[in-house]
Amino acid sequence: MMKSGRRTILGVEKLCESRLELLRGARVGLICNQASVDHSMQHSADRLASIPDIKLTTLFGPQHGIRGDVQDNMVETPHTTDRETGLPVYSLYSETRIPTEQMLKDVDVLVFDLQDVGCRIYTFIYTMANCMRAAKKYNKTLIVCDRPNPIGGVAVAGPILEPEYESFVGQFPLPTRYGMTVCELANMFNEHWGIKCELETILMEGWSRELWFNETDIPWVLPSPNMPTPDTATVFPGTVHLEGTQISEGRGTTRPFELVGAPYIEATSYARTLEAIGLPGVRFRPANFLPTFQKHVGHACGGVQLHVTNRDRFEPVITGIATVKVCFDLYPDLLKWKDPPYEYVYDKNPFDVIAGTQSLRVAIEGGRSLDDIESLWVSGAEEFSQLRLRYLLY
Repeated sequence: MMKSGRRTILGVEKLCESRLELLRGARVGLICNQASVDHSMQHSADRLASIPDIKLTTLFGPQHGIRGDVQDNMVETPHTTDRETGLPVYSLYSETRIPTEQMLKDVDVLVFDLQDVGCRIYTFIYTMANCMRAAKKYNKTLIVCDRPNPIGGVAVAGPILEPEYESFVGQFPLPTRYGMTVCELANMFNEHWGIKCELETILMEGWSRELWFNETDIPWVLPSPNMPTPDTATVFPGTVHLEGTQISEGRGTTRPFELVGAPYIEATSYARTLEAIGLPGVRFRPANFLPTFQKHVGHACGGVQLHVTNRDRFEPVITGIATVKVCFDLYPDLLKWKDPPYEYVYDKNPFDVIAGTQSLRVAIEGGRSLDDIESLWVSGAEEFSQLRLRYLLY
């Protein structure tokens, strides 16, 4: 994909270059991971630590750890010490997912600098929300540094999260794909959903809503172990739903979320059925793969690889639901839903927790058409699109 030809100044770069008055004389805590780098690949912690008139005291890591080396959901990361800076690192995916008073004892200002992927079913935006709540409770300021939504800031799709399915992959009534940046979401969380913390948002320069990540000049660093490329982020809002089934979503392969399958699936038949639907902007190639960890480890799986041919036409959410529905239609006695728990929800079907509603699973089990299933979320997505207009910053 051709670059836009523009330079995008990241929020953290802007903070360090022209907004240092927000940090001078303050003790600073940084929420970051391995993807928190600038154009020169300097990590945000190193950059902040090098500024003489601020004091970086504490680091906070999200799910998968501060270095992104912890693979799975509900695998908690320990508190530790950062080898590079010597600073304490508190895990916000541990016995707590919200900073405690003790964790914040040497912090006046929190800086959030994590790369989101543009999908409700990804925990970093809820780490941000939890930090906002802690900032409110303990009278701290939170500064959110913006980064691009890697799948663009235009499209909105998928069901709105229903309150009874709230979890750490869904704290607010967002659609699956919301088309917003973390600064835009932070303002929405703070104002519309009433967190009301002391919030500063540091916007990017040179980014516009229609840009995909690889149309910018920003280096991509995988924000989590199974998000290796922007291509992964493109399909993730759809194929993440397979985490709620016993179908492999491609973890344990070099193409997670692009490869999907199970040992009982006959690849050619599965691909042919998916191709016949005529979903826009995507092709389904018959594929066989052998996961090296997680579901079906060591067992050959038949399935497909999703090849996105036109990402502006591609509809990831309904495409991901199609991969589940076609499997259910072809193998109704073999497709199994994942057993609880999922992201600390012990009493609900994991597929429903991911979808934010039971209506998609019920529709699949009831044999409803894909058009019928997509119609379940159209009005909610349209209402959200109107709401978000108040919070768009680009």
